[in-house]
Amino acid sequence: MSLLVRINVVLGIVSIGAGVLAAYCCWTILEGNARREVLAEAGLMMDSAVAVRSYTANEILPLLEQQMRDSFLPQGIPFYAATQNFLKLRERHPQYMYKEATLNPTNPRDRAADWEADIIQRFRNDPAVSEAVGERDTPMGKSLYLARPISISAECMQCHGSAATAPASMVARYGRDNGFGWQPHEIVGAQVVSVPFANATANAERAYRAFLIAQAATFAAIFIALNVLLYALLVRPVRRIAQTAERLSMGDMAAAEFPRNGPTEMASLVRSFNRMRTSLDKAMRLLER
Repeated sequence: MSLLVRINVVLGIVSIGAGVLAAYCCWTILEGNARREVLAEAGLMMDSAVAVRSYTANEILPLLEQQMRDSFLPQGIPFYAATQNFLKLRERHPQYMYKEATLNPTNPRDRAADWEADIIQRFRNDPAVSEAVGERDTPMGKSLYLARPISISAECMQCHGSAATAPASMVARYGRDNGFGWQPHEIVGAQVVSVPFANATANAERAYRAFLIAQAATFAAIFIALNVLLYALLVRPVRRIAQTAERLSMGDMAAAEFPRNGPTEMASLVRSFNRMRTSLDKAMRLLER
């Protein structure tokens, strides 16, 4: 096996190892960035829901307070307002979801699914937990969810303490079977935001492919440049030296001198060979005499 092939084999093994390590590190970083991007998006949606609830409670509910004494208006309920706001958002972005999931809701559409009930139960088991983050598979792909507990305040008890004390118009709208019997400070549900990974993952994959292409092009350029340099500075001079030495070994003293061009190490070797050739030439002349 020639020296150039051996160098290329070693360089190839090292390059493959370095490339695999770099690719793994790159994907790990990009995947982490994608997750943080999705989590930040989920946090923004959650904060938006909180803002809608706060606006409704502080700005809308006082305006409807007089009317709600005679007729229940769900538009004045912060939870309802936040949910309706995101239902409008889902008309254009169906892969996003916001839900005020409840174990015993007044409105049946807010009833917690099995996986949401597990999150709520986690909050109920450990009241110190204020936020839950996880991943789940959906028909539209992998999604990240962000959940926060819904705890009952004193204001909630006016409608959800018991059916007997709840507004008659609310009971008439939703019935007496659901949404009652809640206790102060009880965790009855969770705000749940689901954000798809698809966009962030697609961006990460595009960046990863670009990195792999750039890495492959860089290694290819290094290989080509290194092979050209090795051939010009090492392989070709050594071959010429070998050819000249072969002719001298056959007694052809008319062979051209060893090439003098090349790097310092090669030039030193050539000087030694030329001195050897001169000594050999002198020895041959002495023998001829």
